[in-house]
Amino acid sequence: MKRKTVSHQFVVCVKNRGYRASLELRKIYQMIPDADAASTGHLRIIDESGEDYLYPVEWFIVLELPQAVGKALLKAS
Repeated sequence: MKRKTVSHQFVVCVKNRGYRASLELRKIYQMIPDADAASTGHLRIIDESGEDYLYPVEWFIVLELPQAVGKALLKAS
């Protein structure tokens, strides 16, 4: 049985230099697709403040999660 994945909707933080109050290492964050941000090497992330901000792409690893996991994460937020 092939599982559906939700691509590029969630990321895990691997760096947070200078933004420790906004981003926790090894925490999963929701990413909002933003082509303009991507073109400058950034991702739009909903951080600890609950708002979306741009952060360097190299601070995150994009996760591909089963659809059920993505839905559960969205409900929890």
